[in-house]
Amino acid sequence: MNGAMARYIRSFTGFGKDARLFLLTTVVFGAALSLYWIDFNLYLEAIGQGATIGLMLSTSMLAGVLVALPASALSDRFGRRTVMAAGMILVAGALLAFLPGQLALLFLGAAAMGAGSAVVSVVQIPYIAENTLPEQRNEYFSVWSALGFITSLVSAIVGAEAATAIATHFGLGSAQAPYQILLTGVAILGIVSLGTVLLLTNDRPDRERERPATGGRFGMVIFDRRLFFRLLFPGFLTSLGAGQLIPFLNVFIQKKFGLGLDSVNAVFAIASLGTAIAIMAQPALARRFGRIGSIVLVQGASIPFLVVLGFSPVLWTVVVALTVRNSLMNAGSPIFDAFSMDRVSPAERATLAAGMSMLWSLGWTVAPLYYSALQATLGFTAGYAVDFITIIVLYTVATALLWTWFRGTDTVVASGLDTVLVPVPTEAPALVEHA
Repeated sequence: MNGAMARYIRSFTGFGKDARLFLLTTVVFGAALSLYWIDFNLYLEAIGQGATIGLMLSTSMLAGVLVALPASALSDRFGRRTVMAAGMILVAGALLAFLPGQLALLFLGAAAMGAGSAVVSVVQIPYIAENTLPEQRNEYFSVWSALGFITSLVSAIVGAEAATAIATHFGLGSAQAPYQILLTGVAILGIVSLGTVLLLTNDRPDRERERPATGGRFGMVIFDRRLFFRLLFPGFLTSLGAGQLIPFLNVFIQKKFGLGLDSVNAVFAIASLGTAIAIMAQPALARRFGRIGSIVLVQGASIPFLVVLGFSPVLWTVVVALTVRNSLMNAGSPIFDAFSMDRVSPAERATLAAGMSMLWSLGWTVAPLYYSALQATLGFTAGYAVDFITIIVLYTVATALLWTWFRGTDTVVASGLDTVLVPVPTEAPALVEHA
């Protein structure tokens, strides 16, 4: 047992300088994004703009769709670090635009937030792959993803308590004051994360760098279109399910159980802790069942807990279901990230990441409109009931497709380009949403 534990611990060590520095970026930028996802919808409710939540999210995600491919192409030309820095500048600017509470600025900020976070999402996974060894990637992606969830836990608790305390200390009695304080802090974190990115080694390629012999239209490099469709489509179905519910879970839990800001943040902090623990255990599970088998296993096991989350009238059972469901559904994400970057050719990595980000954002562009229509037509309780039923169906179909298409493919296939395997989509791109 001690020998096995020692080998497990050693597998998480030995990362290079830039890989270690990138974990620092994960902490700072992850704190900013997690506070945004937990509290922005509540801020809109507090300033009387709750009716715009669905449209605001669709605007944000549509911006992400539009920038994904250009970000991929630009990162190949100017380097991942430079493009990540540009995305973080957009995120910080977006958060500052939210503070006045004016509708036009809110939509402008939502577009900038969607564009900036998509830019970072597109390039960070290829960056990690290019700064880690193949034998390190399962463990590094697990550490990276788990650290993001632990950051969410700490920032959710500390952020809510600090914002409430500051508002009380300065006598700021308005409902939106704690949220405005939080968003200011999030903007500061976005600026600090930019500084951490600039500590990374400049990875701008040489002008003489060899370009791919095939592909390259609109910055895309795809050697196997059928492969790309099969690996992207289940993830798109998942995004259609997640996008109509996950961003609104904070509103669902707050209204259903009458919770305050600190209580809502505490619920999501508990869920983040459970997810971080599950992610750290996932590499061992992948070695036992194979990467595809382990992902299908945890995603399938999460679905019954989604039923409890949607339909239980008891708060503690909802918190347990949220924690377990989030842990299971997201545990496979870092394994998927490592798997995909290992198995597509280096020239395709940014295109793959862009495609996943685009389809994720597209799903989250369409799905909130469906959510808004349900709420307007059916009301709070019935609208959420249909949402939960829809997401259960979509998750079930997506998981079944993964198993049908990809079972037995977790073996090396010889290729003239590189070793190629099919990557497996999971619920969420890292540092985009903690579902």
